[in-house]
Amino acid sequence: MHRHASRDLRKQGETWQRINSLSTWREVGFYSERERAALAWAETLTRLAGEHGDHDAAFAALQGQFNEQEIVDLTWAVAQINAWNRMAVGMRQPPSGEPME
Repeated sequence: MHRHASRDLRKQGETWQRINSLSTWREVGFYSERERAALAWAETLTRLAGEHGDHDAAFAALQGQFNEQEIVDLTWAVAQINAWNRMAVGMRQPPSGEPME
């Protein structure tokens, strides 16, 4: 993820509770059905190996919440974020040392 994504989300009014709960989005009630569909799709695209069974269900949920162009845009965004993450890991990019608010 982009180094300052959490900071950017905070500046846009997102709460720490929702940011910090992203890893448990299935277990908490902080996210809309649209957000849940996007998060499931992001996980499906990120974890391709061995989890193809979830692909159809994730895509069906996505189609219920997004139009075709939004699905394309979301898919490209997930692909870009995955590329940045893999580059950061591969290049041993350390996390930002800047304090969070």
